[in-house]
Amino acid sequence: MGEAPRVPVRQLGPGGPQVPVFGLGSWNTWDRMDFGDAVTLLWRAVDAGVTLFDVAHYNMGPHAEQARTDIIFGEAVRAAGIAREDYHLCGKLWLWEYPAAGFEQQLTTSLDRIGVDKADSVVVGDYMSPPDIPSIVTDVAEQIRAGRFDVWGVNNWIAADLAEALAFAEREGMPAPVFAQLKYSIARRSMAEGEYYGGHFAAGRLALQASDVFEGGILAGRKFPERKIGADPGGIRDAIRETADRVAEVAARHDATAAQVALAFCLANPAVANVLFGVSRLSQLEDNLGALRLAAEHGAELRAELDPLWTDRAVDPDGSW
Repeated sequence: MGEAPRVPVRQLGPGGPQVPVFGLGSWNTWDRMDFGDAVTLLWRAVDAGVTLFDVAHYNMGPHAEQARTDIIFGEAVRAAGIAREDYHLCGKLWLWEYPAAGFEQQLTTSLDRIGVDKADSVVVGDYMSPPDIPSIVTDVAEQIRAGRFDVWGVNNWIAADLAEALAFAEREGMPAPVFAQLKYSIARRSMAEGEYYGGHFAAGRLALQASDVFEGGILAGRKFPERKIGADPGGIRDAIRETADRVAEVAARHDATAAQVALAFCLANPAVANVLFGVSRLSQLEDNLGALRLAAEHGAELRAELDPLWTDRAVDPDGSW
């Protein structure tokens, strides 16, 4: 399909920064690589324009792994000679133990582990018990005022809680969330495209940051990944494995890889500001970059062709997965 074009940018929600349409995640990536390979991959990513990195300290809730992936990322960025101003750092704030573990404390720990002074954006989530929305919005505002990050988004919030956060922020003159990081893929679309979140995207109140677009690698052709992968809301993973065969057929018709098709599908949705994916080999990054041309030339056609593979179509979740 020829050389991939440089990664374009889109706005990360109302008033948000311009970010590349591709971003690299950190969960189960940097800690699975040879350090030298990680340095090379980071250098190539930035050279291609993939300058958004989603980096978290996985120490709470179901991610309480005490992984070193965030520490390794910081070390590899410095070894690659990448200046802090040359990349966008998207951090995480967890609600599993909030407010006992407040945002100032979490940020200090996370940023110290990476070796930087601030993030550029932060995603707040997930939670199991009802959150104190006014306290969360106020705490976020305090951290923005302190210069710890500039904009924020939510991850897997119940729609009613998101609506309360938007209303409270507007009423109190505080920064509102401008994007939502959600599971979004060829097969798993109902949360992002359903009436609850879809209305916010259509109205321009939020941008979509798509995550888990390969369903842990299944939609990219690895039906039974050996590594740990994300949760399976709705218990539809077996159906998604069947979907993977049809994605491969579509990819073959377009002389593309399944991964490129999965990425192009997401990019063709105008609500998507950027797509996160994890790679542990340079060859995976190069292959993914090929999705840019596929999306530009065949995006709308692909979405129509792949529409029958919407596995959770009958579900319209409000975020309470």
